[in-house]
Amino acid sequence: MSFISLDLSRYPTLNSYLQHLWTLVGGVSIRTKILGIVLALTTTLGLGVTLQVRSVMTHTLVGELEDRGISVTSDLAVRSVDPILLNDTFALYELLKETRANHPDVEYAFVVDPQGRVLAHTFEDGFPTALLDTNAPAADGSIHDFHYRSNNGRIHDFAAPIFEGRSGTVRVGLSEARLRDAINLVTSQMLLTTVLVGLAGILAATALTWLLTRPILALVETTKQVGRGDLSARAPHWADDEIGALADTFNQMVGDLEASRQAIIEKEAARTRLLGQLINAQEEERRRIARDLHDDVGQSLTSLMVGLKLLSQLDDVTDAGEKRQELRQIAAETLESVRLLSRQLRPSILDDLGLASALERYAAEFSSHYPQLNIDVHSNLAQRLPRPIETSLYRIVQEAMTNAARHSSATTVSVLLSERNGHVQAIIEDNGTGFNPEYIRRTRNSVGLHSMQERAELLGGTLTIESSTKGTTIFVEVPQ
Repeated sequence: MSFISLDLSRYPTLNSYLQHLWTLVGGVSIRTKILGIVLALTTTLGLGVTLQVRSVMTHTLVGELEDRGISVTSDLAVRSVDPILLNDTFALYELLKETRANHPDVEYAFVVDPQGRVLAHTFEDGFPTALLDTNAPAADGSIHDFHYRSNNGRIHDFAAPIFEGRSGTVRVGLSEARLRDAINLVTSQMLLTTVLVGLAGILAATALTWLLTRPILALVETTKQVGRGDLSARAPHWADDEIGALADTFNQMVGDLEASRQAIIEKEAARTRLLGQLINAQEEERRRIARDLHDDVGQSLTSLMVGLKLLSQLDDVTDAGEKRQELRQIAAETLESVRLLSRQLRPSILDDLGLASALERYAAEFSSHYPQLNIDVHSNLAQRLPRPIETSLYRIVQEAMTNAARHSSATTVSVLLSERNGHVQAIIEDNGTGFNPEYIRRTRNSVGLHSMQERAELLGGTLTIESSTKGTTIFVEVPQ
């Protein structure tokens, strides 16, 4: 057995048409599809049966009409012999009239003699002479049937010889009007039945689609609620069928999703607490290191400077004096570096005077290490901020300035602190070469940027980075 497959790709026009048709069909609702199918089947079946019945009735009734016409014409030919032989024209007319009265399908009847003269007829408005030459008996003497159309519809004209043609010819015309009326009546009744059946089918289909689509629409609405974040929504279980099983499976999936989200929330909360503890511990450690560097190392170096100074006064050797002077200079620089490190780890001015003063001091010290940078700090803060906010914003600005100095080749850095609608805003802007924030965030190559993001989110705020070849701007906003 061989199979024939149709490759639609070889017929792009047909393929495109089928795809367009499928798109149109797929774009309507299930209710419309079911109603359309029921209506199409009902209409097709009703019209098909109606046409078939009409065809059969037409064939049958026309056949009966032709048989009746042959019978009536043959009987009239036999009964017309005596009046013609007796030359009784009135009796012949009465015979034709009686024949027409007894057969409602007879449209007319008339008799002509062998010379073609009309002996009698049933026409009330005069005999139409055009009928004389339209039909004649068959050559073998049998009745001949001729069809033509008139103002009254299709006419079957029958011609039969009288006394083998020696007494003339009888002509009878039968109309299909009554036959067509009967066929049209049956057709209209069947069409009315089709309409009634179609309406009943539409009502049944409407009820069926309501039963089918009600749980589906409920499931769609539940899906929308879940899409909006309401994981407590559940699809109703209407029946123990395939749709009911789908609703149960969907509810199970939403339940699992809700459990997963709750687990994620709990993990995020634990992560936030851990991160907060880590940052607090880090700040405490920095504070301790700064205090130790300032108190212990600073005092030791100060004592070293004093001792070296006294030593230089007691020793008169020139080389030794120069060496001592060099040592004193080194000790002084070391002391300054240690104090700078102390301020970088945890500037005491941040705790004493607040964020704005600490950033101004840090900017001045930072400029001494990076002389190519011009740093401006502007603050519109009306009051001191809570310590966690000051610490986090200080570290974010510190990291942003360090990145600008080391990686962006910037020459200008501007820092703006302000308050608006219960939020603190910090804007750090430079004129460096810029970078791709999305790539850095996706690859997590920068610990500093990730730390800045974490600090802002820990305070319930946001951090946005905009960067181009003309520079980088960092927006930080946290609630007070």
